[in-house]
Amino acid sequence: MAPLPPGSTLGILGGGQLGRMLSQAASRLGFNVVILDPEENSPAGRVSQGQIVAAYDNPTALGVLGQTSAAVTFEFENVPAASVERLAEGGALVAPGPKALAVAQDRVDEKTFLNGVGATTVDFVPVDSLDDLLAGLERLGTPALLKTRREGYDGKGQIWARSAKMAADAWHAIGERPAILEARADFTRELSVIAARGRDGTLAVYPLGENTHKGGVLKTTVAPATVDAKTEKRAKAIAKAILDGLDYVGVLGVELFDLGGGKLLVNEIAPRVHNTGHWTQDGCVCDQFEQHIRAIAGWPLGPTNAHARVEMTNLLGDEVEQWKTLSAKPDMRLHLYGKAEARPGRKMGHVNRVKPL
Repeated sequence: MAPLPPGSTLGILGGGQLGRMLSQAASRLGFNVVILDPEENSPAGRVSQGQIVAAYDNPTALGVLGQTSAAVTFEFENVPAASVERLAEGGALVAPGPKALAVAQDRVDEKTFLNGVGATTVDFVPVDSLDDLLAGLERLGTPALLKTRREGYDGKGQIWARSAKMAADAWHAIGERPAILEARADFTRELSVIAARGRDGTLAVYPLGENTHKGGVLKTTVAPATVDAKTEKRAKAIAKAILDGLDYVGVLGVELFDLGGGKLLVNEIAPRVHNTGHWTQDGCVCDQFEQHIRAIAGWPLGPTNAHARVEMTNLLGDEVEQWKTLSAKPDMRLHLYGKAEARPGRKMGHVNRVKPL
Protein backbone atom coordinates (compact mmCIF):
# COMPACT_ATOMS: atom_id res chain seq x y z
CA MET A 1 0.00 0.00 0.00
CA ALA A 2 1.27 3.46 -0.89
CA PRO A 3 1.47 5.78 2.15
CA LEU A 4 -1.68 7.85 2.60
CA PRO A 5 -0.96 11.49 1.82
CA PRO A 6 -1.69 14.35 4.23
CA GLY A 7 -5.26 15.52 3.71
CA SER A 8 -6.61 11.96 3.73
CA THR A 9 -9.40 11.12 6.15
CA LEU A 10 -8.97 8.53 8.88
CA GLY A 11 -11.89 6.93 10.72
CA ILE A 12 -11.80 5.99 14.39
CA LEU A 13 -14.31 3.71 16.12
CA GLY A 14 -14.63 5.14 19.63
CA GLY A 15 -14.72 8.68 20.96
CA GLY A 16 -13.00 8.41 24.35
CA GLN A 17 -9.64 9.71 25.48
CA LEU A 18 -7.59 7.33 23.35
CA GLY A 19 -9.53 8.37 20.25
CA ARG A 20 -9.03 11.99 21.25
CA MET A 21 -5.25 11.64 21.49
CA LEU A 22 -5.13 9.63 18.27
CA SER A 23 -7.10 12.37 16.52
CA GLN A 24 -4.76 15.05 17.84
CA ALA A 25 -1.74 13.09 16.62
CA ALA A 26 -3.35 12.57 13.20
CA SER A 27 -4.07 16.28 12.94
CA ARG A 28 -0.39 17.10 13.53
CA LEU A 29 0.45 14.91 10.54
CA GLY A 30 -2.11 16.66 8.33
CA PHE A 31 -4.89 14.06 8.38
CA ASN A 32 -8.59 14.67 8.85
CA VAL A 33 -10.41 12.44 11.35
CA VAL A 34 -14.02 11.25 11.61
CA ILE A 35 -15.20 9.57 14.83
CA LEU A 36 -17.96 7.00 15.16
CA ASP A 37 -19.35 6.91 18.70
CA PRO A 38 -22.86 6.63 20.18
CA GLU A 39 -22.21 9.47 22.65
CA GLU A 40 -22.87 12.96 21.31
CA ASN A 41 -20.12 15.53 21.82
CA SER A 42 -17.57 12.84 22.70
CA PRO A 43 -14.05 13.81 23.85
CA ALA A 44 -12.62 12.66 20.52
CA GLY A 45 -15.43 14.13 18.45
CA ARG A 46 -14.75 17.60 19.81
CA VAL A 47 -11.19 17.64 18.41
CA SER A 48 -11.98 15.98 15.08
CA GLN A 49 -13.35 17.07 11.73
CA GLY A 50 -16.63 15.34 12.48
CA GLN A 51 -18.47 12.66 14.40
CA ILE A 52 -21.05 10.11 13.34
CA VAL A 53 -23.37 9.60 16.32
CA ALA A 54 -24.55 6.01 16.08
CA ALA A 55 -24.14 2.58 17.61
CA TYR A 56 -20.97 0.70 16.65
CA ASP A 57 -23.00 -1.95 14.86
CA ASN A 58 -25.20 0.46 12.90
CA PRO A 59 -24.82 -0.68 9.26
CA THR A 60 -25.60 2.73 7.76
CA ALA A 61 -23.09 4.48 10.01
CA LEU A 62 -20.44 1.88 9.27
CA GLY A 63 -21.07 2.29 5.55
CA VAL A 64 -20.64 6.06 5.78
CA LEU A 65 -17.47 5.72 7.86
CA GLY A 66 -15.96 3.20 5.44
CA GLN A 67 -16.78 5.30 2.37
CA THR A 68 -15.48 8.48 3.99
CA SER A 69 -12.22 7.12 5.37
CA ALA A 70 -9.03 6.08 3.60
CA ALA A 71 -8.24 3.91 6.66
CA VAL A 72 -10.17 2.98 9.80
CA THR A 73 -8.92 2.05 13.27
CA PHE A 74 -10.42 1.68 16.76
CA GLU A 75 -9.57 3.02 20.19
CA PHE A 76 -10.74 0.16 22.40
CA GLU A 77 -11.16 -3.58 22.03
CA ASN A 78 -14.84 -3.82 22.96
CA VAL A 79 -15.92 -2.57 19.56
CA PRO A 80 -17.93 -5.45 18.01
CA ALA A 81 -15.62 -7.63 15.93
CA ALA A 82 -18.50 -8.03 13.46
CA SER A 83 -18.43 -4.27 12.83
CA VAL A 84 -14.74 -4.38 11.95
CA GLU A 85 -15.37 -7.38 9.69
CA ARG A 86 -18.23 -5.52 8.01
CA LEU A 87 -15.98 -2.54 7.33
CA ALA A 88 -13.27 -4.78 5.88
CA GLU A 89 -15.75 -6.71 3.73
CA GLY A 90 -17.05 -3.38 2.43
CA GLY A 91 -13.59 -2.49 1.18
CA ALA A 92 -12.42 -0.28 4.03
CA LEU A 93 -8.76 -0.49 4.99
CA VAL A 94 -9.02 -1.50 8.67
CA ALA A 95 -6.06 -1.72 11.03
CA PRO A 96 -5.53 -3.57 13.27
CA GLY A 97 -7.53 -6.27 11.52
CA PRO A 98 -10.50 -8.35 12.72
CA LYS A 99 -8.25 -11.24 13.85
CA ALA A 100 -6.43 -9.14 16.45
CA LEU A 101 -9.70 -7.77 17.77
CA ALA A 102 -11.37 -11.17 18.00
CA VAL A 103 -8.40 -12.71 19.82
CA ALA A 104 -8.24 -9.89 22.35
CA GLN A 105 -11.98 -9.97 23.05
CA ASP A 106 -11.97 -13.51 24.44
CA ARG A 107 -9.53 -14.24 27.25
CA VAL A 108 -9.41 -17.98 26.55
CA ASP A 109 -8.72 -17.39 22.85
CA GLU A 110 -6.15 -14.75 23.79
CA LYS A 111 -4.18 -17.01 26.11
CA THR A 112 -4.41 -19.91 23.67
CA PHE A 113 -3.00 -17.72 20.90
CA LEU A 114 -0.25 -16.29 23.11
CA ASN A 115 1.04 -19.68 24.18
CA GLY A 116 0.84 -20.84 20.59
CA VAL A 117 3.34 -18.16 19.47
CA GLY A 118 5.67 -18.73 22.42
CA ALA A 119 4.46 -15.81 24.56
CA THR A 120 3.93 -17.82 27.74
CA THR A 121 1.10 -17.03 30.16
CA VAL A 122 0.00 -18.40 33.52
CA ASP A 123 -1.80 -21.74 33.46
CA PHE A 124 -5.52 -21.35 32.84
CA VAL A 125 -8.78 -23.29 32.58
CA PRO A 126 -11.94 -22.33 30.64
CA VAL A 127 -14.96 -22.15 32.94
CA ASP A 128 -18.55 -22.58 31.77
CA SER A 129 -20.12 -23.88 34.96
CA LEU A 130 -19.62 -24.14 38.71
CA ASP A 131 -18.37 -27.71 38.21
CA ASP A 132 -15.74 -26.39 35.77
CA LEU A 133 -14.68 -23.83 38.36
CA LEU A 134 -14.32 -26.43 41.11
CA ALA A 135 -12.31 -28.70 38.82
CA GLY A 136 -10.14 -25.75 37.81
CA LEU A 137 -9.42 -24.80 41.40
CA GLU A 138 -8.38 -28.39 42.11
CA ARG A 139 -6.02 -28.33 39.13
CA LEU A 140 -4.55 -24.82 39.51
CA GLY A 141 -4.68 -24.47 43.27
CA THR A 142 -5.82 -21.49 45.30
CA PRO A 143 -5.96 -18.60 45.20
CA ALA A 144 -6.85 -18.35 41.51
CA LEU A 145 -8.31 -15.45 39.56
CA LEU A 146 -11.71 -15.88 37.94
CA LYS A 147 -12.42 -13.50 35.04
CA THR A 148 -15.25 -13.20 32.56
CA ARG A 149 -14.13 -14.41 29.12
CA ARG A 150 -15.36 -11.25 27.46
CA GLU A 151 -15.43 -7.57 28.40
CA GLY A 152 -14.31 -6.25 31.76
CA TYR A 153 -11.36 -3.93 32.27
CA ASP A 154 -9.70 -1.93 35.04
CA GLY A 155 -10.43 -4.69 37.54
CA LYS A 156 -14.07 -5.19 36.50
CA GLY A 157 -15.49 -8.65 35.81
CA GLN A 158 -13.01 -10.53 37.96
CA ILE A 159 -12.67 -11.91 41.46
CA TRP A 160 -10.17 -13.99 43.43
CA ALA A 161 -11.34 -17.47 44.37
CA ARG A 162 -9.32 -18.06 47.52
CA SER A 163 -10.71 -21.48 48.38
CA ALA A 164 -13.04 -24.14 46.98
CA LYS A 165 -15.62 -23.01 49.54
CA MET A 166 -15.68 -19.59 47.85
CA ALA A 167 -16.31 -21.06 44.40
CA ALA A 168 -20.08 -20.62 44.36
CA ASP A 169 -19.83 -17.03 45.60
CA ALA A 170 -17.16 -16.22 43.00
CA TRP A 171 -19.22 -17.80 40.21
CA HIS A 172 -22.24 -15.76 41.27
CA ALA A 173 -20.15 -12.54 41.55
CA ILE A 174 -19.24 -12.60 37.85
CA GLY A 175 -22.83 -13.25 36.83
CA GLU A 176 -22.36 -16.98 36.11
CA ARG A 177 -21.02 -16.07 32.69
CA PRO A 178 -18.43 -17.92 30.56
CA ALA A 179 -15.11 -17.30 32.25
CA ILE A 180 -11.47 -18.17 32.57
CA LEU A 181 -9.68 -19.28 35.73
CA GLU A 182 -6.06 -18.16 35.92
CA ALA A 183 -3.37 -19.52 38.20
CA ARG A 184 -1.73 -17.04 40.52
CA ALA A 185 1.53 -15.65 39.16
CA ASP A 186 4.40 -15.34 41.62
CA PHE A 187 5.75 -12.13 40.11
CA THR A 188 7.85 -9.32 41.54
CA ARG A 189 6.37 -6.47 39.50
CA GLU A 190 4.29 -5.70 36.43
CA LEU A 191 6.04 -4.44 33.32
CA SER A 192 4.59 -3.44 29.98
CA VAL A 193 5.90 -3.01 26.49
CA ILE A 194 4.42 -0.85 23.76
CA ALA A 195 5.27 -1.99 20.24
CA ALA A 196 4.21 -1.19 16.70
CA ARG A 197 4.23 -3.00 13.38
CA GLY A 198 3.98 -1.23 10.04
CA ARG A 199 2.22 -2.33 6.89
CA ASP A 200 5.57 -3.52 5.51
CA GLY A 201 6.20 -5.70 8.58
CA THR A 202 8.76 -3.42 10.20
CA LEU A 203 8.72 -3.31 14.01
CA ALA A 204 9.32 -0.53 16.52
CA VAL A 205 9.48 -1.29 20.25
CA TYR A 206 9.53 1.27 23.07
CA PRO A 207 11.50 0.86 26.30
CA LEU A 208 9.66 -1.06 29.00
CA GLY A 209 7.50 0.62 31.64
CA GLU A 210 6.99 -0.45 35.27
CA ASN A 211 3.39 -0.21 36.47
CA THR A 212 1.56 0.11 39.78
CA HIS A 213 -2.18 -0.31 40.25
CA LYS A 214 -4.71 0.96 42.77
CA GLY A 215 -8.08 -0.75 43.12
CA GLY A 216 -7.54 -2.66 39.88
CA VAL A 217 -6.87 0.53 37.91
CA LEU A 218 -3.47 1.61 36.60
CA LYS A 219 -2.14 4.42 38.75
CA THR A 220 1.45 5.01 37.61
CA THR A 221 3.89 3.95 34.93
CA VAL A 222 7.60 4.73 35.23
CA ALA A 223 9.64 4.48 32.03
CA PRO A 224 12.15 3.55 30.92
CA ALA A 225 11.96 0.85 33.59
CA THR A 226 15.11 -0.40 35.25
CA VAL A 227 15.57 -3.82 33.64
CA ASP A 228 18.51 -6.01 32.71
CA ALA A 229 19.43 -6.80 29.12
CA LYS A 230 17.97 -10.33 29.33
CA THR A 231 14.57 -9.05 30.42
CA GLU A 232 14.50 -6.35 27.75
CA LYS A 233 15.48 -8.83 25.06
CA ARG A 234 12.77 -11.28 26.13
CA ALA A 235 10.11 -8.54 26.19
CA LYS A 236 11.00 -7.47 22.66
CA ALA A 237 10.91 -11.09 21.48
CA ILE A 238 7.44 -11.50 23.00
CA ALA A 239 6.19 -8.35 21.30
CA LYS A 240 7.57 -9.47 17.94
CA ALA A 241 5.99 -12.92 18.23
CA ILE A 242 2.58 -11.42 18.98
CA LEU A 243 2.71 -8.76 16.27
CA ASP A 244 3.88 -11.17 13.60
CA GLY A 245 1.47 -13.88 14.73
CA LEU A 246 -1.48 -11.53 14.27
CA ASP A 247 -0.10 -9.99 11.05
CA TYR A 248 -0.69 -6.82 13.02
CA VAL A 249 -0.67 -3.21 11.84
CA GLY A 250 -0.60 -0.47 14.47
CA VAL A 251 0.39 -0.09 18.11
CA LEU A 252 -0.11 -2.91 20.62
CA GLY A 253 0.19 -2.91 24.42
CA VAL A 254 1.49 -6.00 26.22
CA GLU A 255 1.24 -6.35 30.01
CA LEU A 256 3.90 -8.60 31.53
CA PHE A 257 4.56 -10.31 34.86
CA ASP A 258 8.24 -10.10 35.78
CA LEU A 259 9.30 -13.31 37.54
CA GLY A 260 12.97 -12.30 37.69
CA GLY A 261 16.00 -13.66 35.89
CA GLY A 262 14.68 -12.57 32.51
CA LYS A 263 11.55 -14.73 32.81
CA LEU A 264 8.34 -12.99 31.77
CA LEU A 265 4.73 -14.11 31.53
CA VAL A 266 2.17 -12.26 29.43
CA ASN A 267 -0.79 -11.05 31.47
CA GLU A 268 -2.84 -9.67 28.59
CA ILE A 269 -2.61 -7.75 25.35
CA ALA A 270 -4.47 -4.68 24.10
CA PRO A 271 -4.80 -4.25 20.31
CA ARG A 272 -4.57 -0.47 20.49
CA VAL A 273 -2.66 2.38 22.05
CA HIS A 274 -2.40 1.75 25.78
CA ASN A 275 -2.55 3.61 29.08
CA THR A 276 0.94 2.36 30.00
CA GLY A 277 2.27 4.05 26.86
CA HIS A 278 1.11 7.58 27.75
CA TRP A 279 4.61 8.33 29.04
CA THR A 280 5.83 8.37 25.44
CA GLN A 281 4.02 11.67 24.84
CA ASP A 282 6.72 13.49 26.79
CA GLY A 283 9.50 10.91 26.82
CA CYS A 284 9.95 10.14 23.12
CA VAL A 285 10.21 12.06 19.85
CA CYS A 286 7.45 9.90 18.32
CA ASP A 287 4.80 8.96 20.88
CA GLN A 288 2.53 5.92 20.71
CA PHE A 289 -0.36 7.90 19.21
CA GLU A 290 1.65 9.28 16.30
CA GLN A 291 3.21 5.83 15.88
CA HIS A 292 -0.21 4.24 15.50
CA ILE A 293 -1.27 6.82 12.91
CA ARG A 294 1.99 6.31 11.01
CA ALA A 295 1.45 2.55 10.96
CA ILE A 296 -2.15 2.53 9.78
CA ALA A 297 -1.40 5.20 7.16
CA GLY A 298 1.53 3.22 5.76
CA TRP A 299 4.13 5.79 6.79
CA PRO A 300 7.60 4.86 8.09
CA LEU A 301 7.57 4.11 11.81
CA GLY A 302 9.11 6.74 14.07
CA PRO A 303 11.95 6.45 16.59
CA THR A 304 11.18 4.80 19.93
CA ASN A 305 14.24 5.72 22.01
CA ALA A 306 13.55 7.68 25.19
CA HIS A 307 15.00 11.17 25.63
CA ALA A 308 13.65 11.56 29.18
CA ARG A 309 12.57 9.48 32.17
CA VAL A 310 8.85 9.87 32.81
CA GLU A 311 6.50 9.01 35.66
CA MET A 312 2.97 8.91 34.30
CA THR A 313 0.16 9.22 36.85
CA ASN A 314 -3.51 8.74 36.00
CA LEU A 315 -5.91 11.37 37.34
CA LEU A 316 -8.97 9.47 38.55
CA GLY A 317 -12.29 11.05 39.44
CA ASP A 318 -12.02 14.35 41.28
CA GLU A 319 -8.20 14.20 41.21
CA VAL A 320 -8.62 16.19 38.00
CA GLU A 321 -9.46 19.17 40.20
CA GLN A 322 -5.74 19.38 40.98
CA TRP A 323 -5.16 20.75 37.46
CA LYS A 324 -4.24 24.23 38.68
CA THR A 325 -1.53 22.97 41.05
CA LEU A 326 -0.21 20.37 38.61
CA SER A 327 -0.06 22.79 35.68
CA ALA A 328 2.11 25.13 37.75
CA LYS A 329 4.87 22.55 38.30
CA PRO A 330 7.78 23.00 35.85
CA ASP A 331 8.49 19.26 35.54
CA MET A 332 4.86 18.29 34.88
CA ARG A 333 3.03 17.93 31.57
CA LEU A 334 -0.74 17.83 32.02
CA HIS A 335 -3.01 15.92 29.61
CA LEU A 336 -6.77 16.31 30.21
CA TYR A 337 -9.44 14.36 28.35
CA GLY A 338 -12.30 16.86 28.26
CA LYS A 339 -14.77 14.61 30.06
CA ALA A 340 -17.69 16.44 31.65
CA GLU A 341 -18.35 14.26 34.70
CA ALA A 342 -15.67 13.24 37.20
CA ARG A 343 -17.00 9.93 38.52
CA PRO A 344 -15.02 7.95 41.13
CA GLY A 345 -12.34 5.86 39.43
CA ARG A 346 -12.99 7.40 36.01
CA LYS A 347 -9.89 8.35 34.03
CA MET A 348 -10.11 12.12 33.60
CA GLY A 349 -6.56 12.80 32.49
CA HIS A 350 -2.94 12.03 33.27
CA VAL A 351 0.18 13.92 34.19
CA ASN A 352 3.72 13.14 33.09
CA ARG A 353 6.53 14.10 35.44
CA VAL A 354 9.57 14.50 33.20
CA LYS A 355 13.16 14.04 34.37
CA PRO A 356 16.42 13.99 32.41
CA LEU A 357 17.82 10.54 31.67
